[in-house]
Amino acid sequence: MAEVGEIIEGCRLPVLRRNQDNEDEWPLAEILSVKDISGRKLFYVHYIDFNKRLDEWVTHERLDLKKIQFPKKEAKTPTKNGLPGSRPGSPEREVPASAQASGKTLPIPVQITLRFNLPKEREAIPGGEPDQPLSSSSCLQPNHRSTKRKVEVVSPATPVPSETAPASVFPQNGSARRAVAAQPGRKRKSNCLGTDEDSQDSSDGIPSAPRMTGSLVSDRSHDDIVTRMKNIECIELGRHRLKPWYFSPYPQELTMLPVLYLCEFCLKYGRSLKCLQRHLTKCDLRHPPGNEIYRKGTISFFEIDGRKNKSYSQNLCLLAKCFLDHKTLYYDTDPFLFYVMTEYDCKGFHIVGYFSKEKESTEDYNVACILTLPPYQRRGYGKLLIEFSYELSKVEGKTGTPEKPLSDLGLLSYRSYWSQTILEILMGLKSESGERPQITINEISEITSIKKEDVISTLQYLNLINYYKGQYILTLSEDIVDGHERAMLKRLLRIDSKCLHFTPKDWSKRGKW
Repeated sequence: MAEVGEIIEGCRLPVLRRNQDNEDEWPLAEILSVKDISGRKLFYVHYIDFNKRLDEWVTHERLDLKKIQFPKKEAKTPTKNGLPGSRPGSPEREVPASAQASGKTLPIPVQITLRFNLPKEREAIPGGEPDQPLSSSSCLQPNHRSTKRKVEVVSPATPVPSETAPASVFPQNGSARRAVAAQPGRKRKSNCLGTDEDSQDSSDGIPSAPRMTGSLVSDRSHDDIVTRMKNIECIELGRHRLKPWYFSPYPQELTMLPVLYLCEFCLKYGRSLKCLQRHLTKCDLRHPPGNEIYRKGTISFFEIDGRKNKSYSQNLCLLAKCFLDHKTLYYDTDPFLFYVMTEYDCKGFHIVGYFSKEKESTEDYNVACILTLPPYQRRGYGKLLIEFSYELSKVEGKTGTPEKPLSDLGLLSYRSYWSQTILEILMGLKSESGERPQITINEISEITSIKKEDVISTLQYLNLINYYKGQYILTLSEDIVDGHERAMLKRLLRIDSKCLHFTPKDWSKRGKW
């Protein structure tokens, strides 16, 4: 068994921790740092296959020294073209010059057009034509096993449905909810889908050069041992004390403090409670700087220009980086707008969360970073932020999508929002004058301002799209319908478009932001 003094950075061994059920477990962890405080050693551990926000300092009593794995000596890195430190080229690592110049990955060109036919409620025509509703009995017969499958993204060599090809919506458990007939979609510029099933998943195996615009995507190649470790112990913001999840580049001298004090209105940081109290006697802000563009009840949204309110924007980014791992920090906040959601009481407007967006996005991003502060999570505020971002896109007359990659919590929130929004439209379709209601992917995208790729990936994620007799069909099961209705009953916070006072600006016509 190894001794405590032999433990070095890079060692791996089981570490005792409590799980969500308050039970002891021994997951494998890596030692990232070792420090000595008053003769007692502390070890900063990262649990393998766990999120970095669970990393922590532990004592040697929680380490299983019997199963320690010491780091292996690294072999010299092969050289490429005689340059030291360069890795040899491979098909997975090489990027075409055009992709590097534009900062984009190169998706396989794919075009899919979907038309939905929802059959009339509780009606079915057995043995009908491909554009007619299918009977529930024939759906369940075993000899139909090859006629129904999940839709996949097809390559250019695979035939795709034409613009007018119909697709029907059938029940999965023998009962239909709605019915829709096909109709030609509104003309929009055709988009290409990547090869990933979920468009919100960003890992496509091809590294892309960083864009020279206001992207906040972190370049993970520059991670080092310092940025992998939390550097702030605790943050006091108003009546809340927050425990940061990740590294944030606050000044080095502040990282040694037990508590970092922030003004909840201007977000300036101080070394002590006395510094904060002295600052509050001078700070006349009781709400974020900028324009209040939405208010309903106690919820307000403020639009903040990253150029006009640079100090506030930089402080907001520093605070947000404590809880966002996949984003980097730009001190140049000029290319961004920040939308801060607040909750009002007699003391002022208290920050709940925010999202930022580029003033000019060439890739239809309507969100760069999005965050709900931990004290306000699991209360519906995250979905409210997402809904507000799409409400702005509707006013702008655009479709939008969040900048990738999303965090694990962000991905869950967006998938939930997309699912509820799309199902709400499909289940709200009504027939007119005996005709079947009609809907297309383009119309869903235009109604919701959700990008077409996100609409298709959500339908695939919900397993609603199937292929039957040469056409795409949409299958709504009773479980999905019941689950959606239960979820909507719990969703009490919604954006009221009548309370939004927002005029979009054309930033391309301005010489400087």
